[in-house]
Amino acid sequence: MQKNVLITGAAKRIGASCARLLHAQGYNIFLHYQTSVTQATELRDELNAIRPHSAAIHAADLLQMPELVNLAKQAQLEWGGIDVLINNASSFYPNDVEKTTQIQWDELLGSNLKAPYFLASELLSTLSARQGCIVNIIDIHAERGLKNHSVYSIAKAGLAAMTKILAKEFGEKIRVNGVSPGAILWPETELLDVEKQEILARIALKRSGQPDDIAKAVLFLVQDANYITGQILSVDGGRTLFC
Repeated sequence: MQKNVLITGAAKRIGASCARLLHAQGYNIFLHYQTSVTQATELRDELNAIRPHSAAIHAADLLQMPELVNLAKQAQLEWGGIDVLINNASSFYPNDVEKTTQIQWDELLGSNLKAPYFLASELLSTLSARQGCIVNIIDIHAERGLKNHSVYSIAKAGLAAMTKILAKEFGEKIRVNGVSPGAILWPETELLDVEKQEILARIALKRSGQPDDIAKAVLFLVQDANYITGQILSVDGGRTLFC
């Protein structure tokens, strides 16, 4: 039976790498995006040129529940069901605790925690029927927290906890795992060279990773990890070996 994957935030960066690698393994890919319509369209066309009607796109603001529900519905309609949910979409930016706004809180918690939870809920029936799986893209800072990014870190810590509890809730019906990237891609906001060097100095392998490193971990959890659930795989070059 053909297997179908919904990837949130799939138009670029890690999401796009996951889409390309899973597609190369024969999966159909339903690409979610919010504003990156050009990148999403180009990726869909690229994948469909390889295998016709193997990729589709859908825009949704995951902070809006009606749009989230419709995304889940459309993903199921495209090929008759969903086997894999990859929760990759994420807002990331710093916040000052003293000046944090409710809008920042809602956006960071909404994209990183609320949306993955409710997508799992909306897709529960189809994932259960197809003995599917969920992979959550977390962050190594879920464990210790990133300075000046308290709300983001809280959200990712919640996603890590969610990964474990949903694995219990879903039991034998749906496997639920996570991947925690380290320094894979520099933030889209510019970092100084000295800041990059400070980060690399705290990595055992002394280099940043690539989006394909995360995609390969996701593929393993989707395709080859039939006896793994409730686990979080750090892909960080050894960053978490250091305090």
